[in-house]
Amino acid sequence: MALPAYLCSGISLTSYPHEPFRLSSNSLHTRTSQRLLCTTSLIDTEQGNSSKPAKYRLRPKKSKPKSVDKPKELKAKVVDKSKKLFSNVSPHRAASAVRLLRIEEQGAYADLLNGNSNEIKYIHSTLGFRIKPLDARDSRLVTDIVAGVLRWKRYLDYLIFSLYRGTKGANDIEPLLQQILRIGAYEIVKLGMPPYAVVNENVTLAKAALRIGAGNMVNGILRKIASCKENDTLPLPAVEGDSRSKARALGVIYSHPVWMVRRWMSYLGQEATINFMEWNNNPPCFGLRANNNKGISRDNLVVLLNKLEVPYKLSPYLEEFVHVTTGLQNVIQAGLIKEGTCAVQDESAGLVVSVVDPQPGETIIDCCAAPGGKTLFMASHLQGQGKVIAIDINRGRLRMVEEGAIIQALDSVVTTCHNDLCDFVVGSSIRADKVLLDAPCSGLGVLRKKPDLRWKRSLEDLEQLMSLQDKLLDAASLLVKPGGILVYSTCSIDPGENKERVDSFLTRHPEFIVQSVEKFVPHEFVSEEGFYFSHTRNHFLDGAFAARLYRMTN
Repeated sequence: MALPAYLCSGISLTSYPHEPFRLSSNSLHTRTSQRLLCTTSLIDTEQGNSSKPAKYRLRPKKSKPKSVDKPKELKAKVVDKSKKLFSNVSPHRAASAVRLLRIEEQGAYADLLNGNSNEIKYIHSTLGFRIKPLDARDSRLVTDIVAGVLRWKRYLDYLIFSLYRGTKGANDIEPLLQQILRIGAYEIVKLGMPPYAVVNENVTLAKAALRIGAGNMVNGILRKIASCKENDTLPLPAVEGDSRSKARALGVIYSHPVWMVRRWMSYLGQEATINFMEWNNNPPCFGLRANNNKGISRDNLVVLLNKLEVPYKLSPYLEEFVHVTTGLQNVIQAGLIKEGTCAVQDESAGLVVSVVDPQPGETIIDCCAAPGGKTLFMASHLQGQGKVIAIDINRGRLRMVEEGAIIQALDSVVTTCHNDLCDFVVGSSIRADKVLLDAPCSGLGVLRKKPDLRWKRSLEDLEQLMSLQDKLLDAASLLVKPGGILVYSTCSIDPGENKERVDSFLTRHPEFIVQSVEKFVPHEFVSEEGFYFSHTRNHFLDGAFAARLYRMTN
C-alpha cells in the first residue's frame, strides 16, 4: 500500500478538475470601457459644434451617414494576461506553489500529481499567466520542493508567523501567498540555498501572481528568516511541561500533527518518537523488484541500473530487490517499469508476500488488491500454475491491476473482480487455499514516502478504520477453506490497527489460530506473538505488519 499508484503499471494519469485561483479583472475592463465611452461622446459633441472650417472636421462616409442620435462606442482593448509569458518567473517555484495549493485547498494527493502531463495548463490558469516550460530538472525540483514543504509545513508556519509582525493570522493570508512563503522559508532553512536568490525569485513570483504588496511581504519575512539563520537565532518552542505540552512542541519542531505525536509517545516513548519523526522527514528510498516471471534476475536488473548510472544497494532480505535513493526517474524514463522489467515495491511489502508463501497450483484471493503490487508479486510465485483472484471496490484502481498483469506477463494467472468484499462473500462458494487481506489503514508506516498523508489523517479516521478492518477480516475469513491460511496485513505501525485487530478477530473466530511467521521471514522481523513487523527504527524499511492465521480443519 506504500506504492504511488501511477508507478505500479506505468499508465498515464488524467488531469484534475480545477477552478483558477486568481483575481478577476472584469471590473477593471468595465471601468476602462466606460471611460472611453464618455470620452468618445464628448469628442463627437465637440466636432458637431466646431467653428473650424469644414475641411478640418471629420466627414461621414457617404455609404453610411453618421447618426446624430447614437454616439459611436469605442471598445476597450482587453489584454488577456493568461496568454502572456512571464519569463522572469522561476518555473519550478511557480509550479511548486500551484501544486501545493491543489494539495491543501482541493485535497489532491501529491503522488498522483507527479508526472501529470496536463499540469502546466492548470498552472497557467491558476496564476493567470504563462511560465516557461518545465524541463526534466525543473520537474525534479518541483517534486523535491513540494515533498519537502509538505513534510516541514507545521515548522515552516511556526517560523513564518513567529517573525511576522502584521495583523493577519495564519488563516487570513491568501493560500497562494502562504505557499510562496513556505517555499522560500524551506529553501533558506532546510535546503541552505543562497538567501539573495531565494528572496528575489519568490518576491518576483508573488508580485506577478498576486500584487506588489504581496511581494513586499515576502521580501520582509524571508529576509528576517535568512538573518535569523545566519545568526543561529531561529525560533523554536521549548519542550517542557506535561505530555500534551511536550507533544505540541515536538509536533512543531519535527512537523507532525499533535495527535500522532501523543499517540506514538504513549507506546514508543519520547526518544523513539523523535527518531521516527526524523525518519519520516528524510527523503525516501524506493525498492525495485526484478520481474523473475519474465526471466529478469536481480543481476540482470543491476546491469541495467549500471548503464543508467543509477546508484543502488542490494536487499539483504529478498533476492529480487534492490534499493534506490536517487535516479528513480531515470528508471521510469528508460521504460524499465512500463516494459515489465521491474516494479517499484518496498521490501516491507515484499515480505508480506513472503508471509503468504504462494505456491504453484494454489488458489489465492487478494481481498483489497489495487493497485496490485502484492497481487502481481504473489502471481509471479505461481510459475504459471494456479490463480490469484484480485478483488477491489474501486474499478479504476482495479484496471491498474489488469494492466500491470499484462505488462508483467501474469495475466494468465490473475483474475480481477470489481466488488465490495462484504458483498462478494454473501452467497459465494469460493474457498481459497490462501487469502490476503491487505486492509485499508492509516498508512502511518509510509509517511516518509507520502509526506502529505500526515496532514490528511485524524484520530477519528483511525477509529473508523479500525471498525472497517474488523468487518473486512470477518468477511475475508469466510473465503478461507479449512486448513487454509488468512494473512492480515497493514502498512501501519499502530498497535490498534495491528495486534489489537488480530486479538479481537480471534475472540470472534475461535476456528482460527496464529501461525508464527518465523519460517517465512528473517528472524529480526518476528514479534513475540509470531507476527511479522517491520519498523523504521530497526530495519530502515517502511513500517508494515502481517499476521498469518491458520483455519483449523475440525
